[in-house]
Amino acid sequence: MENLKLETKDNIKIEINYFEGGFDSVIVIAPGWCMTKDSKAFFEMEKEFSKEFDIISLDFRGHGRSKGFYTFGAKEEKDLDAVFDFIKNKNYKNVYLMGFSLGGMVSILYAAKNKIDKLVVISAPCDFNKIENKMYKKEAWLETFKKFELKRFLSIRPSIIPHKKEKPIDYIDKINIPVLFITGKKDPTVYFWHTEELYKKAKCKKELFVYEKGIHAEDLFLYDKKGFIQKCTNWLKN
Repeated sequence: MENLKLETKDNIKIEINYFEGGFDSVIVIAPGWCMTKDSKAFFEMEKEFSKEFDIISLDFRGHGRSKGFYTFGAKEEKDLDAVFDFIKNKNYKNVYLMGFSLGGMVSILYAAKNKIDKLVVISAPCDFNKIENKMYKKEAWLETFKKFELKRFLSIRPSIIPHKKEKPIDYIDKINIPVLFITGKKDPTVYFWHTEELYKKAKCKKELFVYEKGIHAEDLFLYDKKGFIQKCTNWLKN
């Protein structure tokens, strides 16, 4: 695995983990708010997926080892642009994108405007301004506490400037590649209905997988590591 630095078109330096295993397919993994490529959950996930695919996982701006400030979806597409510009020189047969929570929101916007082969969206909001995010609920704060990592927490730098954000629900029907939606029925952060609305409006080939007792984003992987990896792997390869 290599740590590499890339630069966005608006001159923000971002860092990626690149697992180059000689596969002809690559997955770009886009973590959500307050999560990084090196967090325990995502690094474990990257290693598992790297058994079947090459993997690139990034720190969005304002996270981890990347510079700049996080804009909650307003400018993070530029970070994905830098990653996919890097991929263009690698001659992969298949290029996949997998986004979690706000990383899923950004991934929907990116996939609607750019060419990739398949998209996996986990716990993405259909509209940032409609996220419930009831962190006082035990189901939310308890899982957040379990994943607490001081170094990661101290690396987060949100922008204090308001930024206009595009809505995934306005773009999902513009995607013409296969999309796998994964969500948790008990999600206390981005409620289940967000994924339902995205799935209903999507016009592409699509599949919805619901964890009846699952909660949010990377927690679904932690809840069912083997099943999550197998589900995504089988769907991407078929």
